[in-house]
Amino acid sequence: MKIKHIKSICFWLLALTVLVPTNLNAQEEKAPVKILFVGNSFTYFWNMPQLVSAMAETQGVSIQTYQSTVGGSNLEQHWKGEKGTKTRELLEDKKWDYVVFGDHSLSTIEAPERFKEYGTKFAELVRSQGAEPIFYMTWAYKSNPLMQETITKGYMELATELNAKVLPVGPVYMKARTLRPDLEFYFDDKHPSPDGSYLIALTITKLLTGKSVSAIPDRLTTVDGNGENLYLCFVLPPTGDFLRQLVEEMNFESFKTQK
Repeated sequence: MKIKHIKSICFWLLALTVLVPTNLNAQEEKAPVKILFVGNSFTYFWNMPQLVSAMAETQGVSIQTYQSTVGGSNLEQHWKGEKGTKTRELLEDKKWDYVVFGDHSLSTIEAPERFKEYGTKFAELVRSQGAEPIFYMTWAYKSNPLMQETITKGYMELATELNAKVLPVGPVYMKARTLRPDLEFYFDDKHPSPDGSYLIALTITKLLTGKSVSAIPDRLTTVDGNGENLYLCFVLPPTGDFLRQLVEEMNFESFKTQK
């Protein structure tokens, strides 16, 4: 073969390498979804945000979760920077995809106007920063399941008015409690047990990713600052099977709030 022909073949092979990259090089890795959870102990108990990240990872979805949480706080205090909260600074200084807001567990019952006012202010601020607000509907206390109706109504009305998504954790929690009274979903009268936090994280993961939670493990880990495995939860296999089936079969259609 003549040298001229060899040079020509080499040129076209090089051109094809540049113009038609392989699938691995052609598709950039999707950037992780960044979510800020704003709330109180109903959010951070038993590492719930980290559980969501770990669950999503098993589904092949990369979610980075962050928190602005202070025990007993409400959205007005987060707005005003009280109780050591720095939520507005985080919203204005960093880029988020979604911000999940959970108000005090009694806000919809004892301070509905405050709940609406500061939920609206935060939704407007979040959208002005290019992110989307999501409202985290909490659950009734162990001593008073009748609270759930008012909590659900308050979150649904606000999210519908703002055309925002809602995470109906409370109704799922109440259904689990009704179906399996033998399981303990409460740490005390109001905070979730480890099983309760696993159920909360399952619900949120299902609604955020839209993927099945059926194969999510009973044990989930993350990595600590030293690169060591850190166990986030331990759920008994029969309990895990029930909770995953419950979330999979839950009808969330009635909780859609966006037009």
